[in-house]
Amino acid sequence: MIVKKYVLALIDDDSKILELTAKYLTDNSFIVHTGKSGKDLDEILKKYAADLIILDLMMPEESGLQICQRLRVNEVVIPIIMLTAKGDEVDRIVGLEMGADDYLPKPFNPRELLARINAIIRRKDTFSKTLSTKSINFGEFIFDVQNRNLTKNGKNISITTGEFDLLKVFTDRPKQPLSRDQIMQLARGKELDVFDRSIDVQISRIRKLIEDDPNNPKYLQTKWGFGYIFNPDGE
Repeated sequence: MIVKKYVLALIDDDSKILELTAKYLTDNSFIVHTGKSGKDLDEILKKYAADLIILDLMMPEESGLQICQRLRVNEVVIPIIMLTAKGDEVDRIVGLEMGADDYLPKPFNPRELLARINAIIRRKDTFSKTLSTKSINFGEFIFDVQNRNLTKNGKNISITTGEFDLLKVFTDRPKQPLSRDQIMQLARGKELDVFDRSIDVQISRIRKLIEDDPNNPKYLQTKWGFGYIFNPDGE
């Protein structure tokens, strides 16, 4: 049985905390990508499909609160745990209001951080499994995940295995922008080669299946400068 390894993005400008925390989480079977700034985080999210972000509040260029707010404004829905040296309740409340999923003051016990990570991932997985057993409706389409079937107004649409797997990546993450690297990793379990344009080709093919006008898509839209986003509302 293959056990999934979850991917974490750990961002903290304190090198010692970064090193020790990354080692502890790696020893506990996580894949950890580290950085010291919002720019580092952006690069990580372009390359890897992170399951959770651990984000320090106090950083010199762009604070954790600013990063969190920016991610949420850009519809990045990856869970975030905020770390901070401040224990003030106001900071905790502001962090949660900005879109953080949990809050842990420094200094923290690594076991507590691990427990919080696991709790969030369990909730996320339970929600995803619930979604994956259902049919997804968008516009005139029904995407039946369990029976691997796509219909439009009750009529079956021929869809390849690759197209199905790719469409499922998007329907599992509605309104979440995904980079080409993330899509490749989620759909095929590998990183995208710099010259590999197969994702774009398959997305073009999916658009021909689900869009009235593939050149002006309303469901599978381009997120300029980043990748693609699935909008089930067709807005």
